[in-house]
Amino acid sequence: MRKILNILLVGVIGFSAWSCSEDIMDDINKNVNDPTDVATRLTITNPMVSTAFSVVGSDLAFYSSVYIEHNVGIWNQHYNAEIRSGEPVSSTTYNNPWGSIYKNLYDLNVIIEKCSEGGDEEGNYHTLGIAQILSAINLATLTDVMGDVPWSEALQPGVIYTPNLDKQEDVYAAVFKFLDDAIANLGEESLFPSLGGQDFIYGGDEESWLKLAYGLKARYTMRLSHRSPAYAEVITLANNSFASAAEQAQFEYDGTSAYSPFYRFFTDRDYFGASQSLNDKLVERNDPRVNVFWKNHPAAGGFELAPNGTPEQIQGRYGISALSVADAPTYLLSYHEIEFLKAEAYVRLGGAANLALAQTALRNAISAAFQKVNVGLTAAEAQTYFDDYVLALFTANPLKEVMNQKYIAFFEEEAIEAYNDYRRLKAMGDDVIELANPKNNTQFPVRFTYGADDVTTNANVREAYGDGTYVYSENVWWAGGTR
Repeated sequence: MRKILNILLVGVIGFSAWSCSEDIMDDINKNVNDPTDVATRLTITNPMVSTAFSVVGSDLAFYSSVYIEHNVGIWNQHYNAEIRSGEPVSSTTYNNPWGSIYKNLYDLNVIIEKCSEGGDEEGNYHTLGIAQILSAINLATLTDVMGDVPWSEALQPGVIYTPNLDKQEDVYAAVFKFLDDAIANLGEESLFPSLGGQDFIYGGDEESWLKLAYGLKARYTMRLSHRSPAYAEVITLANNSFASAAEQAQFEYDGTSAYSPFYRFFTDRDYFGASQSLNDKLVERNDPRVNVFWKNHPAAGGFELAPNGTPEQIQGRYGISALSVADAPTYLLSYHEIEFLKAEAYVRLGGAANLALAQTALRNAISAAFQKVNVGLTAAEAQTYFDDYVLALFTANPLKEVMNQKYIAFFEEEAIEAYNDYRRLKAMGDDVIELANPKNNTQFPVRFTYGADDVTTNANVREAYGDGTYVYSENVWWAGGTR
């Protein structure tokens, strides 16, 4: 009997040892530095930062600034973009932001699913709303510059390898749904803690995110005004958004360990020269920003403007932006944009009372733009400028002056929005912003190409891309095109 018990004990001990070894091996095979389940408050920071630096402040902005003549491309790829050689039609040109946007949308979708009904953090309404706002910004930015894009079948790696493209009209419906859902979720009570310091935009202030959502709805409602004008709605939405520059959505850099995208672009590449056509608009208006926007290139003996479309390919000759400073913020949505949206909407509604309101909104917008941190002018200087020069131009042609002032104010961090405005205005028959590049007669890029990663691997994207020359002829849907 004792022998049998000994055998059983040995077996039990052996089995226990074997089980223990299996457990140990399971633990050994786990990478504790790469957890598979992380709280959304820790994962939302990365797509938030990427949205600012790798999307809004990305190659999309740099190339937009060339096409709408905030800057002149004077070297390498941006010189080629300036003279319309290769870059505007190449699928490699915007591949980095293409990949960044889809990575952001995938990461944000994980957060949205986790915070939605049935998810591990069901009821985390505020983080859910913030993720939906960031998704709206990424998706709208993508479709605004590229038109029809993969969406409803995207974000499913290992399931759908070659997603079809969605029509831009349907993509925009998804953008508005993100924002409507965000507004609803940010209005809910949440038992989950605030994002606090993990939120690099608003420090976890849900009311500020709510104002951003309303402002974005105003922006995108105006974007569709060629297809479905709704100017009174734009005003209502804008009035629910920012009341001052202190509330605007901006991503800040300390200038020592984190740097503004345009500053980093200059220090790394030095591809831009000061734009002659933008300078001309400032001179025409006796705009004091003409003495603020540019400075000598450090290697130049004097100041010289770069001619749009016909610069020499040379570094160290032309003046450069003085706004490209290390700590210049990236604007996800600025207060001055909100006021410009209101000004345009009032102008388009017409009538003496609306024109008076448009004038007030325009005055507010210009004052805020003068006081941007890297412009540094004062409210008093803005008031004098408005009274002495802007008011007469506004009285003569309200829409032209509103849109030109918005175009000027968007130099240089808001180049993508300036590019979107220019294309929308052209589609609506409002040719009020004059560009000087002679290549624009036949080769103004009315959209950007798809990213090379999918042009080479997704037959649906490759077919839509063709040889890339469609960027000169096919408007996006909201600008009157079909895709």
